[in-house]
Amino acid sequence: MGAEQLSDGDLLRRCANGDEEAFLILYRRHQGPVFRFALHMSGNREIAEEITQEVFVAMLTGQRYAPEQGSLQAYLIGVARNQVRRQRREFHALASGEADSTGEQLLDELAREQELGALRKAILKLPPNYREVVVLCDLEGVDYAQAARQLGCALGTVRSRLHRARAILQAKLQRSGMPRRREKCPV
Repeated sequence: MGAEQLSDGDLLRRCANGDEEAFLILYRRHQGPVFRFALHMSGNREIAEEITQEVFVAMLTGQRYAPEQGSLQAYLIGVARNQVRRQRREFHALASGEADSTGEQLLDELAREQELGALRKAILKLPPNYREVVVLCDLEGVDYAQAARQLGCALGTVRSRLHRARAILQAKLQRSGMPRRREKCPV
């Protein structure tokens, strides 16, 4: 069996023994979701890249993953969540202390970018506990039970936070003049 087909647990054991290929496979498997979570939570590409790097360095330096508590990806996103919170605390401490297109296609593309920008801004303005459930459930496609495990709360709490977050987003977007859509968040 090739290394690509190994389970996350097997690859982690190989990483612990210094196998660089195993680390690269794990990184390729999980970097995208970790980065997207960090990007949606921070709203900043550079911060998301830094957090993603910190998550994988932490994985290498011995933070222990317990398979019985959920998937490796859920664990890594949990580490990213803690890193985002740390970044936010540091920021607040600093702040308080010291292609070819026709014209019509181009306009449609610009309008979509404006809508996405407004949606991203509205998501970033949500309180963190609401933002987390929107990012996990609506943007990352995590099911409610997995989100509850990742966030360390009850399934009903995830559902109520998500319901409330969607209502807040809808109200914010309507106030900003964006039309109401029935589809999932496209961010």
